Amino acid sequence: MEDKGYIEETDVPQFNYIHQVVKETLRLHPPFPILFPRVAQETTEVLGYILPAGTRVLINVWALGRDPRYWKDAESFKPERFEEGVDKEFKGNDFEFLPFGAGRRMCAGMTFGLTTLELTLSKFLFHFDWAFPKGVKAEDIDMSETFGASVSKKVNLLLVPSLRYPFPTFE
Repeated sequence: MEDKGYIEETDVPQFNYIHQVVKETLRLHPPFPILFPRVAQETTEVLGYILPAGTRVLINVWALGRDPRYWKDAESFKPERFEEGVDKEFKGNDFEFLPFGAGRRMCAGMTFGLTTLELTLSKFLFHFDWAFPKGVKAEDIDMSETFGASVSKKVNLLLVPSLRYPFPTFE
């Protein structure tokens, strides 16, 4: 990327590590921990259990993202697990990684949301240096969550930005 002093949407695809960080964050902290209920259309067997037609099924995305059968060192934050060439995508084909659901009921805003998130995060990281408030250390950060229809942090994360590169003015 040329050093033009700002980030554009077209720059974001080359920021592989940001993409990995977003995927790992969604694995550990999906926005909706339980997908909308599904109803079995016909009697079927899943993992040795018989589900009669009409059975309401809830999918715990939070538990799937932390299941050691699918994820090595499942509780650790390791964006590198999504390095290029790793076949885990959140488009609904890998059932151990479903932060946006799957199939016909998959989140319609996924592409827009991810594009906006990655662009915003890229701009925040490019234009600012980030630090903890005075007296706060990384080990003091509480990463616990509150559960509900969506998940949020129990205690807000507070950071202090300092401008590194001014935002461009376009005339």
